[in-house]
Amino acid sequence: MATEGIIEGPDGRGRCFWHQNLPDYLAYHDAEWGRPVTSDHRLFEKICLEGFQSGLSWLTILRKRENFRAAFAAFDFDKVAQFGEDDIERLVQDAGIIRHRGKIVSTINNARRAVALRDEFGSLARYFWSWEPKPEERPAVFDLATLRANPTTPASVRLSKDLKKRGWTFVGPTTVYAFMQAMGMVNDHIEGCCCRQSVEEARKAFVRP
Repeated sequence: MATEGIIEGPDGRGRCFWHQNLPDYLAYHDAEWGRPVTSDHRLFEKICLEGFQSGLSWLTILRKRENFRAAFAAFDFDKVAQFGEDDIERLVQDAGIIRHRGKIVSTINNARRAVALRDEFGSLARYFWSWEPKPEERPAVFDLATLRANPTTPASVRLSKDLKKRGWTFVGPTTVYAFMQAMGMVNDHIEGCCCRQSVEEARKAFVRP
């Protein structure tokens, strides 16, 4: 019997439904989503792109990701922190990205906040991974019903509040939880997904910063 929320891929293996068997989305599901990340630039990129995603689909952002990287100096937050009004106008005119002035301004603001956070904690990775939820906060079984019932978690609410206190913007609890899912701070591959076990093993082997 098929597991709810699992679809068969072109290789015959079951995966989380949301990649829709689109080749680029499937590759993202298999190779990236949920696998632990410590790169400060990748962490900064992801939390910014999750902000851009607000109101849109992740697939839209994924397909523009290389354009975003070109536009935002590969999400080197030291460089983005130096962006000024000319850069904002350049980005608002860039058809390759999401031309939302508020989100563009937010990314530059968050880059400046990221510099301060890196200087305080030594790395963004050290800061973000300190918010990883404890095992007792996680559901015993992660199925489709659990995924749909939890667009936020207590851990994402806590992290969102702390980021906002530090001056970050476009970092609501739902955005932050999507970031935590993608960066491997939780394993939200649905039970029955062929990637769930390998992600769990990667998380167990992962050395926290």
